[in-house]
Amino acid sequence: MKKLILLLSLLTLLTSCSQKEEQTIVQKIAEANGIQNFEDVEELRYTFNVRVNDTLRTSRAWTWNPKTDMVTLTTPDSTVTYNHKTEAAENEKTDQRFINDQYWLLFPFHLVWDEMEWEYSEEATAPISGEQMQRITVKYPDGAGYTPGDMYEVYFGDDYMIKEWVYLSGGSRENPFATTWEDYEVHEGIAIAKMHKNADGSFELYFTDVSVKQE
Repeated sequence: MKKLILLLSLLTLLTSCSQKEEQTIVQKIAEANGIQNFEDVEELRYTFNVRVNDTLRTSRAWTWNPKTDMVTLTTPDSTVTYNHKTEAAENEKTDQRFINDQYWLLFPFHLVWDEMEWEYSEEATAPISGEQMQRITVKYPDGAGYTPGDMYEVYFGDDYMIKEWVYLSGGSRENPFATTWEDYEVHEGIAIAKMHKNADGSFELYFTDVSVKQE
């Protein structure tokens, strides 16, 4: 009985250490991208663009004040301003776009902002480059946000900067969507990957007119 209790205690300790290691890795990714500087951000501007086969399919300009939660979306057709915290339900379509576009912009921060589950692999083969990198697999629980159950396989280097990821809609591996994370640019201590491409370059999601205003 004493041996069994000792074994269970050891397993509990190992599990706890593993979770702490994963949390440290997630925090390091966020810190490598400058999350420690985000609390000083007063205004963030960026334009979200999607190009498919050399045709610009989407272009949306955003202004976001994280401290007040005020968001403005500007498209060629209209301008919408609302409070993301208190008026999301009345502006659901716009808010869904805001969450999607801002997620691509600041995903490393969502690793510590959001409720999610993750697993860490010390070595894995990146889907586009074929290089050996570290990987975390992220899963959102059922009922979380607009797209519950979504999963991401995130590949990063020893500098904890993301190089590639794979999006698994609803957690399904039937249609994995892999893109790069590249063309990093630092704004007031916050690193932004301005370009994301698929393997053959037929899809490009990229950011322009990025600016960060701090207090």
